[in-house]
Amino acid sequence: MPESFLFAPLVLASGTEIPNRIAKAAMEENMAGPGQLPDERLFALYRRWSSGGAGLLITGNVMVHAEAMTGPAGVVLDDRSPLEPFREWARAAHAGAARVWMQINHPGRQVKAAMPGVAWAPSAIRVDAGKASRMLAEPSAMTESQIAETIDRFVVTARRAEEAGFDGVEIHAAHGYLLSQFLSPLANRREDRWGGSLENRARALIEVVRGVRAAVRPEFAVAVKLNSADFQRGGFDAEDARRVIALLAPLGVDLVELSGGSYESPAMSGRSADSRTLAREAYFLDLAGELVGTSPIPLMLTGGIVRRPVAERVLASGVALVGMGSALAVDPDLPEEWRAGIDASVELAPVRIADKAIASAAGMSRVRFQLRRLGRGARTRPGVNPKLTLGLDQLRERRALRNYRNWIANR
Repeated sequence: MPESFLFAPLVLASGTEIPNRIAKAAMEENMAGPGQLPDERLFALYRRWSSGGAGLLITGNVMVHAEAMTGPAGVVLDDRSPLEPFREWARAAHAGAARVWMQINHPGRQVKAAMPGVAWAPSAIRVDAGKASRMLAEPSAMTESQIAETIDRFVVTARRAEEAGFDGVEIHAAHGYLLSQFLSPLANRREDRWGGSLENRARALIEVVRGVRAAVRPEFAVAVKLNSADFQRGGFDAEDARRVIALLAPLGVDLVELSGGSYESPAMSGRSADSRTLAREAYFLDLAGELVGTSPIPLMLTGGIVRRPVAERVLASGVALVGMGSALAVDPDLPEEWRAGIDASVELAPVRIADKAIASAAGMSRVRFQLRRLGRGARTRPGVNPKLTLGLDQLRERRALRNYRNWIANR
């Protein structure tokens, strides 16, 4: 593989050309302004990333259902949201040469108990996150009409993202969120057409993709984020992922991003007990290697990539796009530094907390701390104590929860 391949363009089935093989992967910013809308902090953050050299920027998840939120500071785009803030977000992210996709999501049962609204799931099975389980809502099994309404919400959000000027959407079907819950035989115990066989469990995702693809222009990119495995005994595994990718192939999906884990087994932060994720970099490369040879859709791999040689090894395996999250939260200029031949990398100290759910939350809070600094135009502080950032996050979340409750009550 030539050294410059990392900076070769990638042309997708829709005709979308991504200028290089580096993507800023989605990270949940929790930086919504009043009305659950993007504001100047997110605009500044994405302007900063747009100048850093990544070929693709994927936003943190934008919620399709205003009453179903991963957290109170999340962004919502539904049929009632004003579009101008989203147009400004797209313009800011397009300040450089990158393509910009909106990640769209529904949390399903992964909702905190303190949140107003709904906690829906394929089956009424609560998340088992150990000691942290009590902090999560008791879900109710979705009715047929609720499933249909949710599919429509994904379609509406995708169509409005296109109208706002985004280049594509990524449908989140990983990390234990709603569409991932439908895919999981552990979370989905339904006995109707939405449960049982993998084809039935994949039906919700397939219907979302089919609806989105029909609602947007052919040149608008449609991607799916999928677990390569959920790292739970008896759960969704690499063979299931291979079969789901085959089901997606005829539907006009441009790209599948591979990740892994959920709130119950947070492998996406390197905290799973599965030996295949214990490496500090490229957590899911071994699993991706099982899929890349048979996948009819280009694959993107995300998880712990911080050095150029590792990124090039991922591409050499046949993966089409390298996704980086935490590394670009700490050093948004990493792609440009690599292009210039600078041997730059990012080092984040491991989070030394025994409880894996709390450790995952602390690790993510440390990343969000960097995002907020970038959104203020400040330098990042990768050495900050994750226990401190977790405490700060909890204080911010209390304030955001008050604001969100008022917004929902008065909407």
